[in-house]
Amino acid sequence: MLREDRYRKRIGLGQDGNSLVMLVGVLAIIFCVFKFIWLVYNIADKDLAAYDQNVFNWLVIPGDFEKMMTRPWTLLSFMFMHSAIWSFVGNLLWLWAFGYIFQDLTGNKKLVPLFVYGSVGAGLFFVLCYNLIPKLVPAASGVTLVGASAGIMAIAVAATTLSPDYRIFPMINGGIPLWILTVLYLIIDISLMATEKSEPGHFAHLAGAGVGFLFIYQMRRGRDWSNWMNNFFDWLGNLFNPDRQSWKKTAKTDLHYNARGTQPYKKIPNITQKRIDEILDKINQQGYRFLTDEEKDILKRAAEDEEL
Repeated sequence: MLREDRYRKRIGLGQDGNSLVMLVGVLAIIFCVFKFIWLVYNIADKDLAAYDQNVFNWLVIPGDFEKMMTRPWTLLSFMFMHSAIWSFVGNLLWLWAFGYIFQDLTGNKKLVPLFVYGSVGAGLFFVLCYNLIPKLVPAASGVTLVGASAGIMAIAVAATTLSPDYRIFPMINGGIPLWILTVLYLIIDISLMATEKSEPGHFAHLAGAGVGFLFIYQMRRGRDWSNWMNNFFDWLGNLFNPDRQSWKKTAKTDLHYNARGTQPYKKIPNITQKRIDEILDKINQQGYRFLTDEEKDILKRAAEDEEL
């Protein structure tokens, strides 16, 4: 297990390109920017309803389909918007808890795509419900969907589907299974639907949960929904930074090219440096748990040879 941790936990919190830290930072910055705008409206003695009408409502998904079609960007912007500070803080804490576990299980490339998929899926489900279910149609013009909760729900369900027995707080009687934390999160979220102060559309979070399950279901069958989005992000980054490859830090760079003194591995029969580099790249992109038994055995033998 110690050797597994050595290779699996390559994504440090301060590492360049850490998706979880980046996502939390983006959410925090956007929240602070729009709270500052809200404060300007407040100090200027303007009607705060004007802030909602002129700023906030242009970035959240309206329940009315025709209005949403005039603001198509809301399908992406709503997931970064929060109005209440406690809702924002709660979402960050849940995102950190489930995001850290999911990133530990799958690597650094799937967290952001899954967050976007879960949020967009919930947004579409929300609009469809308020325009197709007769009981909800009359309220469509007065409701909006806002916040990161749906994307976080997708991450929580995906991590639990992938490894329900993943242990948290191992110092407590061997640890608490991840599925218990997820059930607690679901109970809290569903209970908000029963409160009068609950925002309409909490039920849409269940669509985010379904997207999280489908994401892992498809990934296990060799269809990775995150590939095209990651390729797009890489293309966009390379568009403005041709030297991006030298910026990206990989396990291969750290353990092979930048190694000093003795060689990182002593060559032994049937183990080549190229094969080890490929395995380390796979760990960095997908996570240790996705290695085959043969790949784990190669790393084990290479690590034992290094310790000699």
